[in-house]
Amino acid sequence: MTTTLPDRGTPMALGNSLIAQDWEALTFKVHRSAYREPAVFARERDRIWNHSWLYLGHETEIPEPGDFKTRTLGGRPLIFVRDSAGTVQVYLNACPHRGTILCRETEGRTKLFQCFYHAWTFRNSGELASLPDGSAYPPGGDFVDSLALRRVPRLGIHEGFVFISFDPGVPELLDHLGAAADYISMTASIGPQGMTTLPGVQKYSVRGNWKLAVENAMDGYHFAPTHNTFVGYLRETGFAVTDEDQYAYDLGDGHGLLILTGHNGRIGMIWEPRFGEPERERTEAKRAEMSARLGAERAARVADASRILYVFPNLLLFDLEALTIRQLEPVDAGVTDVRAWQFVESGEPDSVRALRLKTMASFVGPGGLATPDDIEAYEAVQRGVQATAGLDGGLDWSDMSRGMADEAAGRQGRSIDEGAMRSFWRHWSRVVGEVPGVPGGGGTEGGQV
Repeated sequence: MTTTLPDRGTPMALGNSLIAQDWEALTFKVHRSAYREPAVFARERDRIWNHSWLYLGHETEIPEPGDFKTRTLGGRPLIFVRDSAGTVQVYLNACPHRGTILCRETEGRTKLFQCFYHAWTFRNSGELASLPDGSAYPPGGDFVDSLALRRVPRLGIHEGFVFISFDPGVPELLDHLGAAADYISMTASIGPQGMTTLPGVQKYSVRGNWKLAVENAMDGYHFAPTHNTFVGYLRETGFAVTDEDQYAYDLGDGHGLLILTGHNGRIGMIWEPRFGEPERERTEAKRAEMSARLGAERAARVADASRILYVFPNLLLFDLEALTIRQLEPVDAGVTDVRAWQFVESGEPDSVRALRLKTMASFVGPGGLATPDDIEAYEAVQRGVQATAGLDGGLDWSDMSRGMADEAAGRQGRSIDEGAMRSFWRHWSRVVGEVPGVPGGGGTEGGQV
């Protein structure tokens, strides 16, 4: 077989020896220490989570002045708040005085944040409002101004999606998002009155490395065997499930996309029998409304296929039967916290909202027919990669070579291949670089393992 090999000076080059790709043999492998070694996790915390744009939340989570949420991102406690003037702010959740966690509630509405330790009090716009016995401190405004809440170095918002970075020198947000920005915009354009998150968050911990969650989301290969109960259910309802004509895309800088046309219907856009006859009629009307508002070509791009979008490093947008925003928060090499929100059309009828939530819960919800399967799968991987730790002879590598011949030849990758995972791992390797002291590795681009 003759193939056209990618230019090795392109971004397909590797950045560390935990990845081994061989364009002659058409193989791609990941050393399993990448999933389990604390040194790798520490390197990721430094190189990725401290120096990238991270998805924090959606601005509709804090719709009114004074609304706030607290959450941890990149291991750092944060306050996500809309101040009294209506501006979205993000502060490090640590009192400037002695570092005490300032806000100990998970959410609420307030004009002031008061530290329980010494009662220092701050406005939701960040300024110091009062401190007990202020006469004991240096006089003058400079000292007081220096005690304002610490804002994150960078904050950016795209279509209501709020991103932050702990590195003031990161590129502009839209430069980071690149081609992924338009797919976020497509999702945000679905509702004529806009889109909103619903109150509440689904939060659960997984005993697995965060990169396994990325792999699972970008892996259409597992859909039929892992979710065979759901596939059987859809077929019994009259929906024909197929893996044909479905593709994976490398969006650059670690971002990935699956386009799925045969896994499910989409409420308001692609009807399937389990949605019921009233929804069939509403879907026809909804499609007409979108075509008139967005133009026929744009409306078709938005509506004709389900999508799973991954934005490096911690955002997953599941635009399937219903819409779910999922955020990854690595805790250590073997534990990942997951938060998920439902993203819905503002002002949609109650009956449609109920159908949307029921459908979401049936598949991608934490108790649905998909997510428990996925969690068990990548927890099983986390347990399994211990079996080969330290063994020689090329045993301690995971294979991701499926579809590599098509990639080498420049053909469009399928969703059931592993190309989206390879593009993630290439970017990961370049950002992380070599990890000193990690056993194994040694694979090089073009070399055998």
